[in-house]
Amino acid sequence: MTEKERAGLDTGGKPMAFRSQKEMFEKMEESFKICACCEKRPSQLSNPQSLKRCARCLNVYYCCKECQKDNWPKHKKLCLVLRQAAIDRVVEWLVFKGDLPFPTDKWSKPQSEIKGWDDWVSMQGDLTARLDPILTGANMKDLWTNASRPRPEDEELKQSLWRVCSEFFSRPLTIALGMRLFGLKPYSKPLTVHLVGAGHSETLAARLTDYDELNNMFPGHQGIEIVMVGPEVVDGPIMRPPLRAFCPKQRVFISAYKGLYHQFWEELVEKEEAAKPDLVVGFHPGFDASQGLDQGWLPTLLLLRDYEIPSLFTALSEAEMTYSLQILLELEMDMKGSGANPFASLKPEGSTLNTNLVYCNSHYFSFQGLLETVEFEEPEEA
Repeated sequence: MTEKERAGLDTGGKPMAFRSQKEMFEKMEESFKICACCEKRPSQLSNPQSLKRCARCLNVYYCCKECQKDNWPKHKKLCLVLRQAAIDRVVEWLVFKGDLPFPTDKWSKPQSEIKGWDDWVSMQGDLTARLDPILTGANMKDLWTNASRPRPEDEELKQSLWRVCSEFFSRPLTIALGMRLFGLKPYSKPLTVHLVGAGHSETLAARLTDYDELNNMFPGHQGIEIVMVGPEVVDGPIMRPPLRAFCPKQRVFISAYKGLYHQFWEELVEKEEAAKPDLVVGFHPGFDASQGLDQGWLPTLLLLRDYEIPSLFTALSEAEMTYSLQILLELEMDMKGSGANPFASLKPEGSTLNTNLVYCNSHYFSFQGLLETVEFEEPEEA
């Protein structure tokens, strides 16, 4: 579920109340009812009931056979992955039920040897024993009873469980990528990570154990603190003050602050009521979007630049990364690297209008401080 979709189910930091899970899924499905060809909604049709789902993907809607036929050359390229997105949209509610993510083991190999998801899964071993109890559990049964759509085959559901978990694990693994890129070693000293622009995706139903994969990755580490900062942080167990000193050894401590990052810095960091960060991470912050940069991310970006804080941000696509890089170069940021994230989410995200789908944390870009400029002296005339 994208940030926009989650926001639609949340108001003012308090999740909306539904009388039943069935009503929740019905409301969510209503938000997707728009013809993928002419973009008409039920209220714009003489017969609102004429809006029917594609029988293959069960994701996009059409108001008539003519629209479906006209749109098929475009839709057939995305039908399979849109079906995956529709299944994932239901399955991901198992995260909020506590069934996901599945438990993971301590890493048997160093971080440098785990290059991507294939290596990670290989190290974890056969996941069948971890996925089968979820697949046959009561929560999975209830989901599809209430979802107003047929339950997929077990193999499709297993693949969906993995895709949903990949989005969850993508966050701690991307933080670890930032640590590696900037040479930060959690075995050598305690580390503080500020997660800027945190919103519904990271904090809705968040638990104090959400980043414990870092414990598995760095057993015996000196302590890692994750501070989530953003104006859309959702109230919950993580809403507690950040640490003034170092995090206890072999623990990942999560705290949160509701507000803009430069406000957090002025109110807590400058007053030494919160530790300065060793690393700042932002998950697809979207400062490349249409909102004015001055009213959005500019104060935070300048703060990160002027204090020379190692920073890593992610993007939903290569195009978003490229445009973000242009903005940072205009701010004279010293860029350290960019590219495809080896631990990008495998769960497709997107609208129901056959637009290109995106993946959370698909790409990354890192920066630190102000770009040095070299001035050449004019040669003296002979």
